Amino acid sequence: VAFVVCRSLEGLKMFSYLEELILDNNLLGNDLLLPRLPHLHTLMLNKNQISFQRNTCKILLDHLAEVVPSLQYLSLLGNMACPNELVCKEKDEDDYQRYRYFVLHKLRNLKFLDTRKVTRREREEALVRGAFMKVVKP
Repeated sequence: VAFVVCRSLEGLKMFSYLEELILDNNLLGNDLLLPRLPHLHTLMLNKNQISFQRNTCKILLDHLAEVVPSLQYLSLLGNMACPNELVCKEKDEDDYQRYRYFVLHKLRNLKFLDTRKVTRREREEALVRGAFMKVVKP
């Protein structure tokens, strides 16, 4: 028998006008569930356990697109899903850019991802190729 542990923050539904949420260093993974927070524009998920395993990051990003439609600022630094050459020497700037295209393809209203402003060129590239960027080099 397999048990699925899902981390829910449903208690936040009482704060429907919440605009900023910092969840850094909380061991949160791709199974994170947020309630609908229509006014949330800033979400920090740094240094958690979010990864690109088995398409689950896609599911998390789809969930965020649905429950936080006003999201403009997202940070995933320090997660396995965010390839960072400073944390993992096997990753490079190309890996990070592919990750950005994929996230921007899913969350089209973002103005900032991690510490960088989203450029017009990135947004255009994400529309064209973002869906194919979820696989990063091993």
